[in-house]
Formats: sequence, C-alpha cells, structure tokens
Amino acid sequence: MKDTRKLVFLALFIALQIVLTRFLSIQTPIVRIGFSFLPLAISSMMFGPLLGGVAAAVADIIGMMLFPSGGAYFPGFTLTAFLTGAAYGLFLYNKPKTFIRITLAVVFVSLFINLGLDTLWIKMITGNAYLAILPTRVIKSLIMIPIQVSLIQIMWRYVVSRLNIMKTATI
Repeated sequence: MKDTRKLVFLALFIALQIVLTRFLSIQTPIVRIGFSFLPLAISSMMFGPLLGGVAAAVADIIGMMLFPSGGAYFPGFTLTAFLTGAAYGLFLYNKPKTFIRITLAVVFVSLFINLGLDTLWIKMITGNAYLAILPTRVIKSLIMIPIQVSLIQIMWRYVVSRLNIMKTATI
C-alpha cells in the first residue's frame, strides 16, 4: 500500500509540474518564470533524490510530448530537470527543512544548474554567446531565489500538516 501511495503522489507532482510549466509560466527564449519548482522540490523532499529526479525528468518528457513549446525536444533540459530534483533531494530529503538548508538548495540549483547548465543548453540551441544570455538569467535568478525559498518553506509546512492529518484520518 505504501508503494501505491508513493506512486500516486509522484504522479500528482508530475501532473502539477506539467501544468505549472506549460500553462502557468511566462516564457521567453532565454528565461522562464513560473512555479514549477514547487512540486519538483516537494516531491524530492518527500521521496528522495532519485525519485524526485526521475519525476522531474518524466514531467519534462511528458510535458514536451503533450505540449511542445515552439522547438524540438532537447535532452539537455531533461538532464537539468533530473539534476534539479536530485539536488533538492540531496539537500532536503530526511533532513530538517530549515531556512538555511532550503536556501542552500535553491542557491545551488540556481547557480550551478539553472545558470550553468540551462544557459549552456540555451547557447547551444540559439547560437547566442554565453555571456550575452547570462545577465538576463542572473537577474531572473536573483529575483526568484527569495521567492523560491519562501514558497518552498511555506508549501512544505502546508503539505506536511495536511499529510499528517490524512494519515491520522485513515487509521
């Protein structure tokens, strides 16, 4: 029964990621602003780096197949999605969800994965110079880091309290 519950939650988080990424985000060729980081981070915090990373990669693949966003599929973004889920899981799975720990996870993902790898993938796709793309992406990251930290912390508290209520109601 535990595995079924885990599978259902992962499927829910995958669906939420797809909806938040494809329908409720602002996207330009260089920057995407949205809230798809929330289900990604929460699933990684609940189920660990491997399942969080796999869920993020599956969401990227399914989202691209069902709702292509103006270009061909590029596997680099799927790798980035997996690494993002794995990073959140490594920082936050079975560990205290403190402000500092959540901040470290978000900063790591923003600096190394989003600014590093994603900018490299965008450079490869568009042909623009890396340093020409970077300033806009740095500004977006600086704005989004405090928002992400706050929302992840708030959602974690909300999800945990709801899950504890559900567990006691079903016993």
